[in-house]
Amino acid sequence: MRRLLQRLVRFLFQHLFRVELRGWEHYPRDEARLLIVANHVSYLDGALLAAFLPDMPIFVINTHMARHWWMKPFIAVTRHVSIDPTNSHYLKTLIQHLKAGERVAVFPEGRISVTGALMKVYEGSALAADKADAALLPVHIEGAQYSLFSRLRGIPRHRRLLPRIRLTMLPPRRLSASADNNRARRRQLAKKLYELMAELAYAGMDIDQPLAAAMLESWERRGGRRVVLEDAQQQRLGWRSLFARAFALADLLDRAPGSAEGLGMRVGLLLPNSAAALVALLALHLRGRVSVILNFSAGGQELLGACRTAQVRTVCTSRAFVAAANLDAQLAALSAQVTVLFLEDLRSRATLRVRLRGLARALLPAWNFHRLAGPVQAGDPAVILFTSGSERAPKGVVLTHRNLLANIAQARAVFDLTPCDVALNALPLFHAFGLTTATLTPLLLGARVILYPSPLHYSVIPELAYERHATVLFGTNTFLLGYGRNAHPYDFFSVRGVVMGAEALREETRRLWLEKFGIRISEGYGLTETSPVLAANNRHHHRSGTVGKLFPGIEYYLEPVDGISDGGLLCVRGANIMAGYLLPDQPDRLVAPHTERGPGWHNTGDIVRFDEDGFITILGRAKRFAKLGGEMISLAAVERLAAACWPEEQHAALNLPDPLKGEQIVLLTTRRDADRSALTAAARQQALSELHIPRQVLVVAEIPLLGSGKPNYPGIHRLAEQMTKSTPLSGSHPLGH
Repeated sequence: MRRLLQRLVRFLFQHLFRVELRGWEHYPRDEARLLIVANHVSYLDGALLAAFLPDMPIFVINTHMARHWWMKPFIAVTRHVSIDPTNSHYLKTLIQHLKAGERVAVFPEGRISVTGALMKVYEGSALAADKADAALLPVHIEGAQYSLFSRLRGIPRHRRLLPRIRLTMLPPRRLSASADNNRARRRQLAKKLYELMAELAYAGMDIDQPLAAAMLESWERRGGRRVVLEDAQQQRLGWRSLFARAFALADLLDRAPGSAEGLGMRVGLLLPNSAAALVALLALHLRGRVSVILNFSAGGQELLGACRTAQVRTVCTSRAFVAAANLDAQLAALSAQVTVLFLEDLRSRATLRVRLRGLARALLPAWNFHRLAGPVQAGDPAVILFTSGSERAPKGVVLTHRNLLANIAQARAVFDLTPCDVALNALPLFHAFGLTTATLTPLLLGARVILYPSPLHYSVIPELAYERHATVLFGTNTFLLGYGRNAHPYDFFSVRGVVMGAEALREETRRLWLEKFGIRISEGYGLTETSPVLAANNRHHHRSGTVGKLFPGIEYYLEPVDGISDGGLLCVRGANIMAGYLLPDQPDRLVAPHTERGPGWHNTGDIVRFDEDGFITILGRAKRFAKLGGEMISLAAVERLAAACWPEEQHAALNLPDPLKGEQIVLLTTRRDADRSALTAAARQQALSELHIPRQVLVVAEIPLLGSGKPNYPGIHRLAEQMTKSTPLSGSHPLGH
């Protein structure tokens, strides 16, 4: 009778919720002791596991939940044990069932998620499996959180009547702990269980599809009318209007007057943070083209170099943007080599027929996408970005659809973003952090994304956050410090999360946000080549002074570095690692990532240290170390030393040739009365060697920055060389007065 009922429920789920099973071949039929662990996103979860697992397990049910009337039918037809988690004996009951050879299913979160993301993970499951020597079988439930049976916090329209559900199973594994001490062992097991659940959440996402298909999946689950994108021009778009405009623009681009050779497969976008930029990016994807997002803060020659490297024949931009950003010189340089299309000119060609065709195609968007774009695969290029050029000539970074979706899935597994969030992003889309993390991640989750064209408007952005009730904010240290200094203490009253990257978080910025707004900044770390985020602090784990832990799905090793005893050069591998580089001198060749361990591995160029809990401390760029007296001195550490002395100012350290010692460290600072004696005192207080004290201190009006907010080290290097040419070297003479 129970088997018949199981088949009936399975049939209903398959046809009503179109349940997709992935990894079900991993089910271990010969495992003697098995504990099935799953995330908990709805009241359907137990029934889903009971219907699709080959063997009916014993379900662990909270005693208080078991008393509800709607639980009675489930309890009546399944094997279960009621356990009170507050009772210290509940573990014994769980261990007894496992040792008896029973297959037990448990939800380690202990409650249904109200965010749709991973919530607090209790250690009981890991302890029971360890004591009973049982294997853990991870199962991830995706999609049920959008059903009417979830507890997703927020407005009801986030829920759908019959959303598509996906069940993903990972291979069984046993958790191990090396500690003999009971408390330390519990701590290790709890940590590994959380890591397993985060890995499970990442594995449960579908990254093997085109970006446009992932957008359509988000549309299907959350509806097409709700506003998901808005900008400073008061454009407010839902999924349906976003796709309708993108289909129409794709038609206009195909018919636009230009070179006889047409647009080409790679099309440049020179646009600010706006709804139009996302429409253009999607329009290119709908025709199977690759978006090359250009850095509008670069000079004309740099833009031309980027177009040559990416083999771009056509660039889309806006007359209003060119005028507002004073880009006439850059545009003149571009126009001499490539075809420039203005969106305003294309808009004038958007006849009623073109718009109606776009609306019609948005009625069957998936079919029209596959028909018009052709066979787009997850491994095909999606966007081409350029490295910041903070140390050398920018290189083209080819990111595939899988790269972008993998990093989005990793971020969703770690951060508790929800469809109810309002994400405010002023970071430029030519920066991977601004594109993937701050725009595509909340957008694909169904949150509302507000795009603002400039991160430098330090007074406007806090007011915008206040007016639009922003809940999530993205930025760099430089920008967040500017917002914090200019904002009213109540401007960020609705903000519950701030994610920071691209540069190191300064102590002054951390303290300012904590004391003025009561917000703890989550510092992360990444590279354009990794789509971009590799690691981040979050609400599950946070350690100040570090950039958090590696995202799930990323392998790593440390390559030894002479003079560095407590760290090494970080090399990584994962689905978010780029397809390869396009080099300025080899535009026809894709240079895939590769290290001594083989293809797929990428050398980050960063020297890092992992602590015993997996938190990462960035010691500095490998190229940003000076070798003095046989010791490797991090220039980033010198900058932190200067920031400790003068937290209100900006600083940049670099190494220049020294005629006697080979190298010397020079510090550029905006502190007018800067002197080496203050740095000497600070170094002694921090127990740093005298080698960390710069040989020269150069006072400048401002530190050259890139458009992303990072220090422009080539520009800083040129400035320092100019200043030192006119001044003799001196170990105690501060320059610039």
